[in-house]
Parts: sequence; C-alpha cells; structure tokens
Amino acid sequence: MYDAYGHAPIEILLVEDNEGDVRLTREVLKDGRIRNTLNVVCDGVEALAFLRREREYADTKSQDLILLDLNLPKMDGREVLALIKADPELRRIPVVVLTTSSSEVDVLSAYDLHANCYITKPVDLDQFVKVVRSIEDFWLAIVKLPREG
Repeated sequence: MYDAYGHAPIEILLVEDNEGDVRLTREVLKDGRIRNTLNVVCDGVEALAFLRREREYADTKSQDLILLDLNLPKMDGREVLALIKADPELRRIPVVVLTTSSSEVDVLSAYDLHANCYITKPVDLDQFVKVVRSIEDFWLAIVKLPREG
C-alpha cells in the first residue's frame, strides 16, 4: 500500500520485551504523520531471524529502521547490535537504541558497536510519548533512510 506520492510505508522493527512499551510505541506511531509498519519481536534471537528473513519471517520486507532495547531475553541488544553492524546485508539499517539504561558504559558500548543513536526511555508516560514522537519526527520525517529497491 502506497501513499499519495507513491511511497511505501516506512518499515520499523521494534525489538522490545516489555509489552507496555510495545503497546505505547505502537499507539504513538499509529497516530503519527508518517505512514509506517511496526513489526515487533521480543528477543534478540527473533530479531536476527526477522532481519535475515529466516524461518517464518521469509516473506518479511527489509526494514528501514530498528528500535532496539538492550536488555533482552535469549540474546541481549548489544550482541544483536554487533551482529547487525557486522552483516553487510544489514549494517546500513539505522539502529536506535531505546533502553532504560542511562549507564555511561552502556552508552559508550552502544556507540562503539555503531549504534546510530542512544535514547534512554523515560519512566514517565508523557515523556515516553514525547520520545517516540521525537524519533518519528527525526528518523521518519527528516532523515533520508537507506531504503531497499
């Protein structure tokens, strides 16, 4: 499905194990100005399978943006980030680390692994909504994403 300008929706992969954060992110992006498709997986192993189009994800579209939590089950976000940025097929996809950690060690580690930006999730509901809207405003409306095709 394309918009009036012939553009397909922006494909976003949210890698998040907190159902409340998933629900809130989905609501904010659904009501946003930029057409998007939010795909969600809840652990690092599924994230890589999704991105590599393995198993049940064989028919998924390539992703334009990844929102990645660091603290994930099965494989944490640091490992996922390292594997994404080491993969020639995936490394161009911008990765926004969106996590509860404000640790300087985590921030530096994420940037060392080539995260495109690091955002600490606010605890406050209104602030969380503002953060997600800011991500939409910047990454979906301003930035030119490296889209496939």
